[in-house]
Amino acid sequence: MRVGRLYGIDMHVNGWFLFQLSLFFVAGILDKGLILFGVVLVHEIAHTIAAMRLGVQVLEVELLPFGGVARLGSELALDTRKEIAVAVAGPLSNMAMIGLALGFRSYGLIDEELGRFFIQSNMMLAGFNLLPALPLDGGRVMRAYLAKWMGLRQATYLCTGMGQAWAVVISSLAILGLLLGISGLDVLILGLFIFYAATREKSTAPYLFVRQLTHKKKELVDTGVMSAETVVSLENVPLREVIKPFVPQKFHLVMVINKEMKFSYMISEIEVVDALLNHGMDYPVGKIKSK
Repeated sequence: MRVGRLYGIDMHVNGWFLFQLSLFFVAGILDKGLILFGVVLVHEIAHTIAAMRLGVQVLEVELLPFGGVARLGSELALDTRKEIAVAVAGPLSNMAMIGLALGFRSYGLIDEELGRFFIQSNMMLAGFNLLPALPLDGGRVMRAYLAKWMGLRQATYLCTGMGQAWAVVISSLAILGLLLGISGLDVLILGLFIFYAATREKSTAPYLFVRQLTHKKKELVDTGVMSAETVVSLENVPLREVIKPFVPQKFHLVMVINKEMKFSYMISEIEVVDALLNHGMDYPVGKIKSK
């Protein structure tokens, strides 16, 4: 549900988040629900401001039960440094709010009970979002780090898999808590939603990988210089295998070897990507410059 615009960006509240607020209302603690709403909103605004200052397109912001999602341009995942900066902005905003609340509370400027809930909400949101699992902030930091070594696609698969695993653990504990009467339905909703969000993020991995490859050409034109790495491949190897070692912020040169293990020729990453887009993943690398 759209609730307004901020800095020209549409702000949405997910239906599950509204359901969570309704649980607070039924329990007679709507004031705490509104505090939670404000904490989540500031967390997402921090992501949004960081992205905008780094020149990343912000499409919309949606508030979710576990925090929220600032839907950013897909180019963010292609720049690991920007992705890390945007990801940590949310938890840092929570830590800043904790510091402010502690200062106000020491002077008796805020209600003791609500102030304690405000601090706890910020601690939980920051701590939870720092878990190393997509789609959480910690997962984005972890993906950005791993992408340097294993490539964006494999890093996305690994981190979303961890997100799904955490979701299963949370949902299982929530069901156990419901049976024992020690937790509410909101924890189960949280687990299910994380699984859904991780699965949705996982489905973008192939698209992000292709974007990563096509982005290199623009990046090289803009900078003029880029660090390079060499990949050695036999002529009959399909492109799907050739591109697996490709990582962000490195330009790759593919040395093609014939069946006698002798050097045939060398092609650039751009030539590999062009062949991939024109002929598909199963096209043999040896046919790019076949004689």
